[in-house]
Amino acid sequence: MNKVQLNQYNNKAYKPGSTLKKTLWYFTNMLFFKTLLPFPSGFKVALLKAFGAKVGQRVVVKPDVNVKYPWYLTIGDDCWVGEGVWIDNLAEVTIGDNVVLSQGAYLLTGSHDYTTVAFDLILGKMTLEEGVWIGAKATVCPGVTCHSHSVLAVGSTATQDLEPYTVYQGNPAVAKRKRLIGDK
Repeated sequence: MNKVQLNQYNNKAYKPGSTLKKTLWYFTNMLFFKTLLPFPSGFKVALLKAFGAKVGQRVVVKPDVNVKYPWYLTIGDDCWVGEGVWIDNLAEVTIGDNVVLSQGAYLLTGSHDYTTVAFDLILGKMTLEEGVWIGAKATVCPGVTCHSHSVLAVGSTATQDLEPYTVYQGNPAVAKRKRLIGDK
């Protein structure tokens, strides 16, 4: 039976940007995003754009948000990014219009192949389509697409694509009911 040999791990083929760019972003992220100081959303959006993110209109970015690599991030119009959200985007993350990422939500685009001796890096792009709501402390795993107006409930984990207009809950998340949207 083989064993994992972490000394054989090698991700040199993964090049997410120059050392200078990553270092500048690291300090910008720590000073202006991963802080409880309430810097204005417009200022944070401008910083994200300066580092290559594509960000739409009227995006709200709350304090204590962590973005790994903004150059792999697209956010549509009228989105809310809540306190403590971690966008761990080693690969591309595309967020559609009117998406809510509630407090502590975790968007995860990288993992490891536990079947290989070297524990190889695995990446998966992520898409959150229009109207998606990722609940507080919920996790979306690599390669998952959350289709239009799907909901991932508090503390749940999406390991597979979420169908449109469906509410998911649990770990792993399973469909619980349809999302019906109406006027009050």
